[in-house]
Amino acid sequence: MLTYPMEDRGGLPLYEYLYRRIRADILGGVLAVGERLPSKRSLAEHLRVSVITVETAYQQLEAEGYVHTLPKRGFFVSPVDRVPTATAPASISPEPVTPVWQLDLSRNRADTSRFPVATWARLTRQVLSEGVFLAPAPHQGLLELRQAIADDLRDFKGMAVLPEQIVIGAGAEYLYLLLAQLLGPDGNAVFAVEDPGYPKIRQVYGKCGVLCRPVPLDRQGMDLEALAASGAAVAHISPAHHYPTGLVTPIGRRQALLRWAEDRGGYIIEDDYDSEFRFTGRPIPTLQSIDSGGRVIYMNTFSLTISPSMRVGFMVLPPRLLEQYRKELDFYACTVPVLDQHILARFLSGGHYEQHLSRMRKEYRTRRAAVIEAFQSSAFAHRVTFSEQEAGLHFLLRLNTSKSDEALRQKAERLGVKLAFLSEYAAAPDPGYAHTLVVNYGGLEPARLQETVSLLEAVFSEG
Repeated sequence: MLTYPMEDRGGLPLYEYLYRRIRADILGGVLAVGERLPSKRSLAEHLRVSVITVETAYQQLEAEGYVHTLPKRGFFVSPVDRVPTATAPASISPEPVTPVWQLDLSRNRADTSRFPVATWARLTRQVLSEGVFLAPAPHQGLLELRQAIADDLRDFKGMAVLPEQIVIGAGAEYLYLLLAQLLGPDGNAVFAVEDPGYPKIRQVYGKCGVLCRPVPLDRQGMDLEALAASGAAVAHISPAHHYPTGLVTPIGRRQALLRWAEDRGGYIIEDDYDSEFRFTGRPIPTLQSIDSGGRVIYMNTFSLTISPSMRVGFMVLPPRLLEQYRKELDFYACTVPVLDQHILARFLSGGHYEQHLSRMRKEYRTRRAAVIEAFQSSAFAHRVTFSEQEAGLHFLLRLNTSKSDEALRQKAERLGVKLAFLSEYAAAPDPGYAHTLVVNYGGLEPARLQETVSLLEAVFSEG
């Protein structure tokens, strides 16, 4: 007769404890295959529990395949694999701990303290009260959001875009994944990427089986001869404001790139990073707005203009690619929560987004000037030169020093400072990139300027 100390069940229900003990005996070989279990009534009397308790345990064992019944004969142990000898569990290293820096100038991030939280909360309450967020969104994203984005592109970037051309996704990296599948499904695709350029672009495409060919930049953007020699059919560029060099591609080079795409039968991915924060002159027209051949895929996100946690990006597909996307990739559901899409759509269509951008342009213009003025008044002012000062949330600072970038990085980290160097963004090493820092000032609070200068003076000292 099966005997188990039912008083040792702890907080488990009686039936579950009994089920677990019998299952353990079956897996451990204590109960042999084909062995008949005691009748429900006899086992209940032996263990001093109810028949219902035993019956429920037996039913669970039968449902999972540990036992089977034979008509009018009872429950019998089914053939199952025995539990192997226990081995020590594989060790799992703890998740890496993100360091807490006294000063971090390596990441380009928005200042979220001035975001209109009250407006966003009011729009959220509206959406929740109406219940519209409970309905699923189309695969390309909520039509209301795509219409609001199309209107914004028309009004502020001069782009004639239909909402049907827009695909919503959870940030730029997800859109890179889609483009890799759309433009390089055979595994033999070659994408040209800017060098220096944002390393994550190469990483994402590479993991998708796309061969990335780094193409050097000249003073006007991606070098045309090197692009032609790369064998690429797709070029991923940021013509309005390249990160991290800040280059702006002029109209002549833009037209030449469009001719390359048309002659090659290829496409240009226009990554419109950071273009909203231009502080002098008119906004730079997008490459897509002068593309008459349907060769440009435009993409942008709200990560810098609203918040890094706003994982919403979008791309605008030319008509021929839109049809291909719908045939090949329309099985993907939209990766942005419907609630967020409804709120963002109202934020855009209500004019709140443009008002927020206008305020932040003024704030960042003032902040940039204050940071540069503080650096120019510092003890290291005579050893630095500035470039790329008219747009975006970063600028380049070249330091006259005998130390290598690696030595500077190590010294900075010992002092609790995280820096980014232009050489880190290059796929092909170039001595010309040495000693040039990419200073991301967007998240640098004005109140911490003096502390920032003091820390950098310690880092840049030759001692």
